[in-house]
Amino acid sequence: MNQKTFEEIVKEGIGAIPERFLEKLDNVDIVIEDEPTPYQLRKLRARKSSIIFGLYEGVPQTKRWHYGQVLPDKITIFKKPIEKMAYSEKEIKEIVTNTVWHEIAHHFGMDEKRVREAEIKRKQP
Repeated sequence: MNQKTFEEIVKEGIGAIPERFLEKLDNVDIVIEDEPTPYQLRKLRARKSSIIFGLYEGVPQTKRWHYGQVLPDKITIFKKPIEKMAYSEKEIKEIVTNTVWHEIAHHFGMDEKRVREAEIKRKQP
């Protein structure tokens, strides 16, 4: 998939987030990279064979005391692992949307366990 199409899918994924959450995003950039860097993998304590779709790096809103004049938090969506795991453009869209939700939840202070629980609830009819 070309970069422009993938960028559009990420924009759609961001657009799928309810407005009440988007308007509360504070000092965060969402970027696309091909794959996690060795530094990011070390920080996650991930094995080289790990498949990482996204990563939140920053100070969650729940931990921001005397917070100011700092670089933006960063949510990175990793293109190549997503493409490897998806069999169609529809699956890429689904993975991207779920990844954006997941990483934004970290921005709001949810730990991995709470994010996973929220994902299960969100996917229920």
